[in-house]
Amino acid sequence: MKLFDVYPLIPVTIAKADGSKLWDDQGQEYIDLYGGHAVISIGHTHPHYLKRIKDQLDQIAFYSNSIQIPIQQEYAEKLGKLSGYPEYELFLCNSGAEANENAIKLASFSTGKSGFIAFSGSFHGRTSGAVALTDNPKIVAPCNAREDFHILHWEDLHAVQKALKSNTIAGIIIEGIQGVNGIQVPSSEFLLGLASLAHQYGAKLILDEVQSGFGRTGKFFAHQHVAGLKPDIISMAKGMGNGFPIGGILISPEFKATFGLLGTTFGGNHLACAAGLAVLEVIEKENLMENVTTLGEKLVEALKQIPGITAIRGNGLIIGIDLNREAGPVRSELVKKYHMFTGSAAGKNTIRLLPPLNIEWNQLNSFISALKEILSQSHSS
Repeated sequence: MKLFDVYPLIPVTIAKADGSKLWDDQGQEYIDLYGGHAVISIGHTHPHYLKRIKDQLDQIAFYSNSIQIPIQQEYAEKLGKLSGYPEYELFLCNSGAEANENAIKLASFSTGKSGFIAFSGSFHGRTSGAVALTDNPKIVAPCNAREDFHILHWEDLHAVQKALKSNTIAGIIIEGIQGVNGIQVPSSEFLLGLASLAHQYGAKLILDEVQSGFGRTGKFFAHQHVAGLKPDIISMAKGMGNGFPIGGILISPEFKATFGLLGTTFGGNHLACAAGLAVLEVIEKENLMENVTTLGEKLVEALKQIPGITAIRGNGLIIGIDLNREAGPVRSELVKKYHMFTGSAAGKNTIRLLPPLNIEWNQLNSFISALKEILSQSHSS
């Protein structure tokens, strides 16, 4: 049997990892500037993370949500404190797509409506409802298409209001920062306008912070850069578990839980919560959000000095870099010659950076030098 061939693979086999460093099976060292799609938040094999998981394994690894699991409540209290949402409630699941599925389901239950609004360039996951709200026809199967799910133009509040007037819209979902679409940051005016319109028409505002959350922007969630913005539901995953599958939604107090409303087999299991607690503890103890802000500002300023870069977007350590040429060959050279992993985006000229939050400046500076050299050589040739 062979694997179903759906991934364009970098021809490297990683055998070992530590912090922001990777080593292949030949002993070659690499710098991880992508964190496996923003998953590695506190660095590979962080000792506190490993200890938390190993200690939990010595006790119990899994039991279902049919029993009390005290570590879930411990996690919820720590997350509420660190995120600034102690009054919200937590539902735990396994992934970002699952988090968004539960978010839209909850909004639909609450409002009694079935329609949703998402935006051009969006990516919310590959499960049924989430993919129907993703702006990529190539991954939306015929069984996923839904007539009452609307993909509207980015930053177009007039179109949003027009759709809401139909009185069929249960919710509006938007990424804190669009990741797959090349790190597109919504304006404060747009986000506040969405919140106001959602409230006016009885819809729920869902902030998809799957990629942009857990300290990646220097705030716990990207939307917290907008003063006064309080979503009804916040979806989370990726950096939440540093590689261990965990997702969740934060739910505002206006929602009322009933038995059986939502459910999951693996979500919130003992190991997942241990991994999640380790991430929160390291973010707090090592002041990683402050580190993100400092390094992000230095990184952007340095990138601005490089000829061949046409635009830089993002916040903290979620950065999109537009080049004056296709990014694919540049990313390949970064791997082959400079031994650095970066990410792609929907735009063919964009490089996406999502490194661990505790990456060191000398590693980022090595990337800056390598990119400058590649773009300079390409220009001179």
